[in-house]
Amino acid sequence: MAYPAEVRIVEVGPRDGLQNEKLDIGTANKIALIDRLSATGLRSIEAAAFVSPKWVPQMADAAEVLAGISRKPGVSYPVLVPNEQGYERARAAGAGEVAVFTAASEAFNLKNTNAGIDESLRRFEPVLARAKADGVKVRGYVSTVLGCPYQGEVPLADVVRVSRSLHAMGCYEISLGDTIGIGTPGKARAMLQAVAAEVPMPALAVHFHDTYGQALANVLACLEEGVAVVDSAVSGAGGCPYAKGATGNVASEDVVYMLHGLGIRTGIDLDALAATGRWLAGLLGRDTGSRVGKALAAA
Repeated sequence: MAYPAEVRIVEVGPRDGLQNEKLDIGTANKIALIDRLSATGLRSIEAAAFVSPKWVPQMADAAEVLAGISRKPGVSYPVLVPNEQGYERARAAGAGEVAVFTAASEAFNLKNTNAGIDESLRRFEPVLARAKADGVKVRGYVSTVLGCPYQGEVPLADVVRVSRSLHAMGCYEISLGDTIGIGTPGKARAMLQAVAAEVPMPALAVHFHDTYGQALANVLACLEEGVAVVDSAVSGAGGCPYAKGATGNVASEDVVYMLHGLGIRTGIDLDALAATGRWLAGLLGRDTGSRVGKALAAA
């Protein structure tokens, strides 16, 4: 089996992780989290989201967080923006990379953005145009790629169409997200193969939630297809608000341990990452959600 020689981890804990946590750890701790992650060897750390504080109160201090972090050379700190207004706020706060997000599910889009798929894509056009003019890289997220909490099955054709549209608009990378964590390896592989037929594999990333304990198996199936970018969250932060009992993102520590075991380079110090995960879990008042983090602490 030919795995990629190297995999880039996109650490989404400070954004996708924390925004779904009930407890707000405070601005100073969010800054400390990102700085600790920067010291582990991670090269992509999603720092915040410039969204309405009314809808996502955890991200109300996005500008302060971005202003407070110690940026490390060679590390990118993308931020999520929902629209042109969010883009303006992000740029004013010093963002050098942004991410836009939509869903492959019509029902999910309507529920979360009051817009269908096509309208949500149109909203990104001015963001992509401005980012291109400003020399800002844009990442695209496609959620509900393996199922939707509202409509159930999501046609693969819709996943492909949305991914292709974002790539054609100028997103340098498309992250394919199993938002509610219901996917299994065969379905994950088939979904990736379908998208990779229209969007080059080097421009694709995978983003699995671990609700049913399938995330690592799904990542492995996609690595076997050649994907070399994986989204994950330190300590497994971020319960999914749409699936009862969801455990949120796959833990970065668990992904890195698996990759290193396969001989795949990440450039990440696993012990430092696991220590950061346990520190974050302590702030959130619970044990780390990473099996590797627990095992290393007990060793």
